[in-house]
Amino acid sequence: MKTAIIGYGRMGREIERVLLERGHEVVLKIDAENRADLCPERLRGIDAALEFTTPATAYDNLRACIDAGVPVVSGTTGWTDRLADLEAYCRAHEGALFYASNFSLGVNLLFRLNRRLAEWIDRLGAAYDLRIGEVHHTRKLDAPSGTAITLAEEAIGRLAAKTRWVNHAPGIERAAHRIEDPSAAAADELVIESLREGDVPGIHTLTYESADDRIELRHTIKNRRTLALGAVVAAEFLCGRKGVFTMDDLLP
Repeated sequence: MKTAIIGYGRMGREIERVLLERGHEVVLKIDAENRADLCPERLRGIDAALEFTTPATAYDNLRACIDAGVPVVSGTTGWTDRLADLEAYCRAHEGALFYASNFSLGVNLLFRLNRRLAEWIDRLGAAYDLRIGEVHHTRKLDAPSGTAITLAEEAIGRLAAKTRWVNHAPGIERAAHRIEDPSAAAADELVIESLREGDVPGIHTLTYESADDRIELRHTIKNRRTLALGAVVAAEFLCGRKGVFTMDDLLP
């Protein structure tokens, strides 16, 4: 498989290592200084592109791949208010797009557990309140994480008591739906607590708490290789396909 890496930072370099280990070829690397190389001429002959960049550039990067007829995998977060538009564009142009907010197998198992637990809690009518915590390295400047948003929105879709999420993100400039005091959240608001510290690849915790007990689900990523491997497996899956795909297609 001939590949392009769009975003050659720490994640891009980890993806490159996994691609080479699995016998693939990296023929194009795109970063800020050579963004102009993301064009049909340079993308010709590419079997799959892997895009891990920034919220400000992801949409245009992915659209450029679709326009060039190159299947593209993306894990960039913080821009998904435009994802539905891009998915429609991809289908209309018979492209191939695979998007996930997190490519870790363990996180995707957490997504499934989260959906099921929210359904059980709602069905029981139990007096549990849910909050979500996420911790990432200090270079991650946006909040909340895409994984936390996915967890929150999938829980909200199953819990009658919750209608929206808000974010408590001390010191994080690019935080969405910010709330300064989490204790001031309305009863129907699900609070996501975001922290940025050290070199943490990613910790996500769901806490259901009642007056009598507490239920916690937690996933900790120990290194970026698990994310890179998931992205490469997604690219292998996407190669030769058309349409819009997620981890639910890869891991039914």
